[in-house]
Amino acid sequence: MSDAQALQSSARADSADAELLVVHEATQWLSHLNDPDTVIGRMLRLLSQITGLNRGRVVLPDASGEFMEIRYAYGLSSDERERGRYRVGEGVTGRVMRTGQVAVVQDIDEEPVYLTRAVERDTLPPETVAFLAVPILNEDQPMGVLGAHRIRERHRPLHRDITLLRIMAALIARVLKVDDLIREQTAALAEENESLREALSSNQEARHGILGESPALRQAFRQTLHVSPTQATVLLNGESGTGKERFARMVHLTSPRCDGPFIAINCAAIPDALLESELFGHEKGAFTGAVSAKKGSVELASGGTLFLDEIGDLAFDLQSKLLHVLEKQTIHRVGGTKDVPVDVRIIAATHKNLQEAVNQGRFRIDLFYRLNVFPIHLPALRERDGDVKLLARHFLQVASQEFDRNATFETGVLDRLAAYNWPGNIRQLENVIKRAVLVAQNGWITVADIELILTHESHVTDHLEAGGRPDPSASTPGPGDPAGMGAGNTGPDHAPSSSPGSSPGSPHGQPPGRAYRWVREDEADALLAALEATGGNKTQAASRLGMTTRQFRYRLDKLGLHGG
Repeated sequence: MSDAQALQSSARADSADAELLVVHEATQWLSHLNDPDTVIGRMLRLLSQITGLNRGRVVLPDASGEFMEIRYAYGLSSDERERGRYRVGEGVTGRVMRTGQVAVVQDIDEEPVYLTRAVERDTLPPETVAFLAVPILNEDQPMGVLGAHRIRERHRPLHRDITLLRIMAALIARVLKVDDLIREQTAALAEENESLREALSSNQEARHGILGESPALRQAFRQTLHVSPTQATVLLNGESGTGKERFARMVHLTSPRCDGPFIAINCAAIPDALLESELFGHEKGAFTGAVSAKKGSVELASGGTLFLDEIGDLAFDLQSKLLHVLEKQTIHRVGGTKDVPVDVRIIAATHKNLQEAVNQGRFRIDLFYRLNVFPIHLPALRERDGDVKLLARHFLQVASQEFDRNATFETGVLDRLAAYNWPGNIRQLENVIKRAVLVAQNGWITVADIELILTHESHVTDHLEAGGRPDPSASTPGPGDPAGMGAGNTGPDHAPSSSPGSSPGSPHGQPPGRAYRWVREDEADALLAALEATGGNKTQAASRLGMTTRQFRYRLDKLGLHGG
């Protein structure tokens, strides 16, 4: 081997070692993907110091997309970086961006397309200078350009530098894509936080833990603020999960009684044998185990507000004693013989149709009129147009903090949530968001995640269709919690359903889970209209109404309709 050949062989070996060193060092910095300035700056420095590819720059589109600018560079002054601005298609850099093709300028002094815009010729070495530019690709589409100068007369062949620049461009593309993802996620979180901040600052409702901007919710809110300064008894009507206790607290906190106690009792959660003592208290020795006198909730709430949830489940004999409280503002403790004066405002709530209960003899008419002085209807979530997205963002933030996650909704998730019927109302939505945060991969809640969770909701209702008992811990209402509030209920449908006209559920033809619902006479027109629209096809008609075929047939039979 001649001396010249030996030198060439040694030069090739040195070049290969240099390339491996640059790639090895660059990949080590990929662990710092959250800091693109540092990572890309180090890559460009390696190219310059080890391989002589000097003044490296990464040129990316600006916000307008019409121009490109030097975003990252090594060996360029701030003025040079500022001057490095090109239209797409302009100069060598602009052409690489437009075509996605590599550009090799053997001599910048002999290439008319080369603009010498960023770096003036006098700044460069006097010998022949080459310029190399390769596209930074994202799925075969140019997202930027990596360029560098080099002295043309060097032992390293140009094609090896081009190959090295291609490798570095691929690594830079990865850094940029991760940075874009982080920016997108951060922007989404910032937008959600700003939306929540605006809601908290602009809505009085939010100060009481009630989020929403829909007309139906605002109407309930206005009624609540209108009656709260008075001493009037309030009856809150609404499905389970609509926030009745929050509204009751708002009445209390915006009333002259706000400094007094607020006591809440769920009449359906305490056995009848214990409820009387819980409400009215007892004297010592009134029954086995009554070793001392005890004040009841009515007495403890004196000077403040007593909230009686699920008032429709109050035993008939206790209804008369509650009526006595409303009329006389006195109580009798269990085992007591004297009146105990109280000063209490009562707010009652129910998901049941109390008028229907009165007609059936299950609820005292005189107590009904005493409670129904100022009724307020709390809208179901499906009646609150636009509020699902606002609530979903709020619950996402709360759940992320609770579970120490940093979750974000993928595009399309909020629309899917808004299309669902939410038979379990706000409580169900909160439950679904919590599960979504827990199952999210890489911090993203996808539409597929939501579909899977809603399918699980459907499985719960399928259990009811098969005759199973509802799970008391489930987020959807059970047999004692019919979603229909209107008169004319003919009986419970053991197949959960949606109201006619509600949005269909899964795109696969199976509606999402529906609450355990009562069949209502006012559904008849919608059922027949759906049949007519589908030419008598019950399966298609059911799908249009967000029901299963079994639910649809059950309603036809219960309402005595003949659908062909």
